[in-house]
Amino acid sequence: MMKKAEPTLHGWGRVKAPGREVRVDDLSRAPDAPLSRGLGRSYGDSSLPPPNGTAINTVRADRLLKFDEITGALRAEAGLALHELNRITLPRGWFTPVTPGTHFVTLGGMVAADVHGKNHHVAGTIGAHLSRLLVKVADGRRVECGPDLERDLFRATVGGMGLTGHILEVELSLTRVPSPWVLQETERVPDIDVFMSKLKDAAARWPMTVGWIDCLSSGKNLGRGIVFRGRWAEPHEAPPYLPPPPMRVPWPKLEAPSWALNRLTVGAFNAGIFYSHPNRVKTQVVDTYRWIYPLDAITNWNMMYGPRGFTQYQCVLPDEAGPQAARRFLELLTSRGGAMSFLCIIKDCGPEGVGLLSFPKKGISIALDLPVRDDTQALVDALNEHVIKEGGRVYLAKDRFTRPEHYRAMEPRLDAFMRIRKQWDPSLKFRSAQSIRLLGDPA
Repeated sequence: MMKKAEPTLHGWGRVKAPGREVRVDDLSRAPDAPLSRGLGRSYGDSSLPPPNGTAINTVRADRLLKFDEITGALRAEAGLALHELNRITLPRGWFTPVTPGTHFVTLGGMVAADVHGKNHHVAGTIGAHLSRLLVKVADGRRVECGPDLERDLFRATVGGMGLTGHILEVELSLTRVPSPWVLQETERVPDIDVFMSKLKDAAARWPMTVGWIDCLSSGKNLGRGIVFRGRWAEPHEAPPYLPPPPMRVPWPKLEAPSWALNRLTVGAFNAGIFYSHPNRVKTQVVDTYRWIYPLDAITNWNMMYGPRGFTQYQCVLPDEAGPQAARRFLELLTSRGGAMSFLCIIKDCGPEGVGLLSFPKKGISIALDLPVRDDTQALVDALNEHVIKEGGRVYLAKDRFTRPEHYRAMEPRLDAFMRIRKQWDPSLKFRSAQSIRLLGDPA
């Protein structure tokens, strides 16, 4: 007789854990569980419950509770997905003040990860725009918190990866936009030094900046790539109609073979991206979805990394590390054979947010996708040791391989977070596969 398979949950990077999720319409009446989980798009194990545990799935608790079309003030249940919020508010001239690179995320997930975007250098993280959170804490109470109310709970919940309680409702202020279109400038650059100069110059003049790098290039081409600069298009610059619904190109639910990603295939792809851009500044008006959520156009794109999945290594290197920090990081990466990645993204970051475990700080963020292989742990260890020396840290929403001693070395705010967490949850009822791995929580 065949043994019945245990229920399994997945992260977007395809890390698996034994456990199950329960979908509920009313989060305040949800059964006891150690973790809330939205669309499950965190790359590592932060949205996975403890082994054989239960996660409360929030996606059915998605009511829009209040929206003032004059001020942009909004309150909604934590399970409301960003793509649905954009569908409602963008045609009305409002947009979330901060968005990550995917709109397949819930409001609760945005708060738990304290997401940032291409405008971090001017807008900060989502935590800077929150006025109130409603959190169900360990003793069952529903506690309202905010920047001026139960501030410790608020600061530990924003960026706290769901470890302070179940986020039930989110209140924030949207941003008025002149049109649903973005005016974009792109420029091809030959190496990392020119790249960083262009990125920093753009940050002083443009509200949205980001850059793509060919992370297999080396020598005189080290860090060659494309810098993107954007701002909301004014009505006279934009088409007089709404952007079409975002296109979805299906990737078959088939795992790519593990040998498909190699220096030849990834190198050819990256070279094609680089040389497809003309050697001049290119200006055009693009729709919001193409500018902010390019990967969302491909369904199941995580399958292309093969049966073992992938991880994204994302770190922030502070300004104190100096102007050559990006070069040193890429030199280390290429000295270890480079990354078999189509995606290496650099963003300019502004000041640190209010969340006690919030990721960005003033400097630059580097993110690269890595297919999971036998040497991935060793590569992440080497990168983390380098980032610690530079005074940086990693992003918990993406992490899967960081060792607890490395995380503690890069996060001086951890003791303050744990002190507040234990005030509200003395028995550490709320925990995840990630908190067990990184923080030593009980399994």
